Amino acid sequence: MTTETRVAREIDLNEIKRLIPHRYPMLLIDRVLDYQEGEWLHAIKNVTINEPVFTGHFPDFAIFPGVLILEAMAQATGILGFKTAKDRAEQEMYLFASLDNVKFKKPVIPGDRMHLHVKFIKERRGMWKFYGEARVDGKVVCSADLMCARRKL
Repeated sequence: MTTETRVAREIDLNEIKRLIPHRYPMLLIDRVLDYQEGEWLHAIKNVTINEPVFTGHFPDFAIFPGVLILEAMAQATGILGFKTAKDRAEQEMYLFASLDNVKFKKPVIPGDRMHLHVKFIKERRGMWKFYGEARVDGKVVCSADLMCARRKL
């Protein structure tokens, strides 16, 4: 009986930038640690105090905004979508369509490393449904159902 060892499939920042159009300061994925096309993706976002959002949110008690946690999850779904879809057209993007069942469980602060886990649920007529979680130190800090629309611009 043989046991196959699965090798992690990482995606570095340069490939991330080829897959999604986001750039600093809105590129919120630092690296993809592993993924399985059509199934799931595990990425990271390193939260640092020198990010521009912390000058106003909040200067005396820095908290990474929940909407940016959700945006990071959405970017992870876009990367998974583009790695899954083999027929990607020129000028095609995944656009946020909806969020459901969003739950914030704990603040994310500078120095945290968010592990973003997204799972593909289904696709129908260009609409893709995912489930996502953001975790810090193994604990879920945010979870949501995300819908993305695959569209040509």
